[in-house]
Amino acid sequence: MPKSLYIDPEVVRQPGKITFEDIPVNVYQKTVKDELGNFTKEQLINIYRDMLTLREFETMINLIKTTGEYNGVAYNHPGPAHLSMGQEAAAVGQAFHLDADDFIFGSHRGHSDILAKGLSAIEKLSDEELMDIMKNFLDGKTLAVVEKFEHETVKDLAIDFLLYGAMAEIFARETGFNRGLGGSMHTFFTPFGIYPNNAIVGGSGTIAMGAALYKRVNRKKGIVIANIGDGALGRGPVLEALNMAGMGQMNTLWEGDMKGGLPVLFNIVNNQYAMGGQTVGETMGYDAPARMGAGFNPNQMHAERVDGYNPLAVIEAYSRKKELLLKGEGPVLLDVLTYRYAGHSPSDASSYRTKEEMAAWEAVDPLNTYRAQLIEAGVATAEECDAIIAHVKEVNFRNFKWAIDDELSPRMNLNADPDAIADLMFSNGHVEAFTDAKPDVLMPMEENPRVQAIAKKERYGIDKNGKPVSKNKVYQVRDALFEAIIDRFYKDPTMVAYGEENRDWGGAFAVYRGLTEAIPYHRLFNSPISESAIVGSAVGYAMAGGRALVELMYCDFLGCAGDEVFNQMAKWQAMSADIIKMPVVLRVSVGSKYGAQHSQDWSALVAHIPGLKAAFPVTPYDAKGMLASALAGTDPVIFFESQRVYDYGEQFVKEGVPAEYYEIPFGKADIKRAGSDVTILTFGAVLYRALKAADELKEKYGMEAEVIDARSLVPFDYDTVLESVKKTGRLVIVTDACERGSFASEVARQITEMAFDELDAPPAVVASRNWITPAHELEESFFPQPSWILDAIDAKIVPLKGYTRVTNQLTGEKLRRERTGV
Repeated sequence: MPKSLYIDPEVVRQPGKITFEDIPVNVYQKTVKDELGNFTKEQLINIYRDMLTLREFETMINLIKTTGEYNGVAYNHPGPAHLSMGQEAAAVGQAFHLDADDFIFGSHRGHSDILAKGLSAIEKLSDEELMDIMKNFLDGKTLAVVEKFEHETVKDLAIDFLLYGAMAEIFARETGFNRGLGGSMHTFFTPFGIYPNNAIVGGSGTIAMGAALYKRVNRKKGIVIANIGDGALGRGPVLEALNMAGMGQMNTLWEGDMKGGLPVLFNIVNNQYAMGGQTVGETMGYDAPARMGAGFNPNQMHAERVDGYNPLAVIEAYSRKKELLLKGEGPVLLDVLTYRYAGHSPSDASSYRTKEEMAAWEAVDPLNTYRAQLIEAGVATAEECDAIIAHVKEVNFRNFKWAIDDELSPRMNLNADPDAIADLMFSNGHVEAFTDAKPDVLMPMEENPRVQAIAKKERYGIDKNGKPVSKNKVYQVRDALFEAIIDRFYKDPTMVAYGEENRDWGGAFAVYRGLTEAIPYHRLFNSPISESAIVGSAVGYAMAGGRALVELMYCDFLGCAGDEVFNQMAKWQAMSADIIKMPVVLRVSVGSKYGAQHSQDWSALVAHIPGLKAAFPVTPYDAKGMLASALAGTDPVIFFESQRVYDYGEQFVKEGVPAEYYEIPFGKADIKRAGSDVTILTFGAVLYRALKAADELKEKYGMEAEVIDARSLVPFDYDTVLESVKKTGRLVIVTDACERGSFASEVARQITEMAFDELDAPPAVVASRNWITPAHELEESFFPQPSWILDAIDAKIVPLKGYTRVTNQLTGEKLRRERTGV
């Protein structure tokens, strides 16, 4: 909502029409003979060699999946195999002009893409660079296998390294590029600019866009390719990525060398089928994927269809498109027409297409047509082409034998080291800055108006008379979050923050207020209302080497970005064998007052997904320290904030919240009030209601409650809770989340198992009802109240003399509710 972009009704209400440019279709029609002056003989032959390499690699996988052997060597591979035989010319053509600074992100059908990019990188890197990469990758374990055997050149060694590393990964070997943890659909090798393939259809769309954002913001070389299928254009996250990659603000509001669309090319691998659905004429309405470009920005994303059965056509298109992207004229959409001979997977018999159609495409197979062109142009003889075929088969076969050899290529031994995967779930790093560049800022931090205003506030929320400091004078939770954020902006030049209404407005809850004056547009901006793209791009930004702080405004919106949070943000560190780091902090606010779709605590969903850290601080001191910790870490964090407490002052640290920088580690609960008779464990804003219940227990029943604020869910501090329970023998766990499936219920189960002998009674869970969240006026019947805590203690733990319960705690009522599903 920048004031500089004036919306003039006199202009926007004028009659007229929106015009479109023609979209080129298969314009390039040249052959090898036509291009003899533009390519060396070696380049033209290598194009053929590379296409053959891709075909033989996938032929090998297809044979072991369908026949159980390759060249007479038996092997059982139970894992997935999504093959792209027929698409080799498109992959090799794409890779020709790409170097190691250019990143590709792929799909589940990505073997050809990664091999083509790797072969291209090997040709462009020097022998010294290649040896350095291979020696330093996974401590040289992959190289150690292939260098046991003789090679004439370093590039020959590197080709074996590429083929072997990919095969070993597909076959779940520890010498694979990701120690066997990624597998067929997730194989990648970042030193060659090969970034993750993605098993989720279209999953790379948002991620590649985020990597391009990283390149732009941090002034890094190269472009980024999102290899996604034609069927992926039916997925919302892909459409969000196409839009966000060309946001208008990049040309109207971003300044200097930041101006211009992102250097990202959406390469639509148009094999004309999405699983068994034929995209044109059946499942999609676009007629041609290239048409989609016209819907996203005025330059139509420079959309074009190119003949992916002619590698030279793809090479020529990429030479032009890469130049556009490097000039800041992105994004680009390229519709690369191709065809896959195999089914979606080996179990797919292609019953949805005719034999005549398949035969027609096989009749123009690029491996045959390009070979004929080489011979016609005098570049190679038939005998020389046959020799290349024989050499490719030999190289592929020997790497296959190495990759299936249990001694050369062992699998991760989870019997000897049961925690091998567990140790990869979190990197637990601490990084002050991901580059040594000077952070782009607009003013010294001390001159920031909000920094100056906060400096005048009372950093402890209780005055000398024991009364709360007024709201306009007290240092609040939102101020604490602001201090942690602005501090990291001035330390880490790679950090960016974005989401809905982050700039100008200052965020929906005023956390970002004051940052607009301090941070330039390219580091703090308003995103589209595109939750998938917000989170997915943050994942890509982090993969590429930066730190991202993004916001979804409401916890309820996690559902809109479910895949990006639960499948992408959470998994890539471990799937990469800790090669990739994921320093992404996702802020979400837990609401109240706003009804069923804006007032839900979904912390249990996040805690359930391995690979995500989760924090839920509700005091200024904790909020500042924990966000500071998250923003210095290397792991993905979901940072829950309660809308109930943004304006709360500090009530527990009597010295007040330090103005200086400090961190609070995750996995450390905090005892907010000591006691000896009953333990009350809280998650989120229920802390303050639990304290009221503790007051009543003391005043009316002489019981001293120990109130523990969990502060973080993952990792969780069971030690502090167990120590308290050993002392009190009683435990009540309180959360604003619905009871069924809540994290509070999980903790109750664990404590019961771990402290059964110390408990006087089973732990009691006090949670919200299993309903929709009602209107504000009815919330007291939905969210836990202080009286509910006393009810639970009286009914389930220890009778409170003379107490009258407010809620029905009888087992019969519980059974009735469970029978009805509420």
